[in-house]
Amino acid sequence: MLKRKGEKLKGELTGVTTDEKLNDLITEYLKDFKQGLHGSKGWPTLISAYTVSKVALIAYTRILANKYPDFCINSVCPGYCKTDINLNTGIITAEEGAVTPVNLALLPKGGPSGLFFVKGEPATPEP
Repeated sequence: MLKRKGEKLKGELTGVTTDEKLNDLITEYLKDFKQGLHGSKGWPTLISAYTVSKVALIAYTRILANKYPDFCINSVCPGYCKTDINLNTGIITAEEGAVTPVNLALLPKGGPSGLFFVKGEPATPEP
């Protein structure tokens, strides 16, 4: 089995092309995490579950975009928004954070798909 390093996680999950492979990788992470072995197995240790979940979301976005090519399927980080969930400690308003998700929802057919957007721009290369 390939030993994972935190910096290699993104590349590994980005290379996952099926639901089954993604599920297998996440199941492996959960097993390692529950046993307290995630650090020794090379998974991220700093905000581990958050990091793995976000990278998995990007991988799943690509899987769905490939599975449904007639749809624009993207994921987005709206930014650190002032909301009740973070006791309004964010640095932008919820309205400012909503701009990119709304723009993505209004994309015409044939628009970009399978990408992760940050601050209105693709943060990952086209699939």
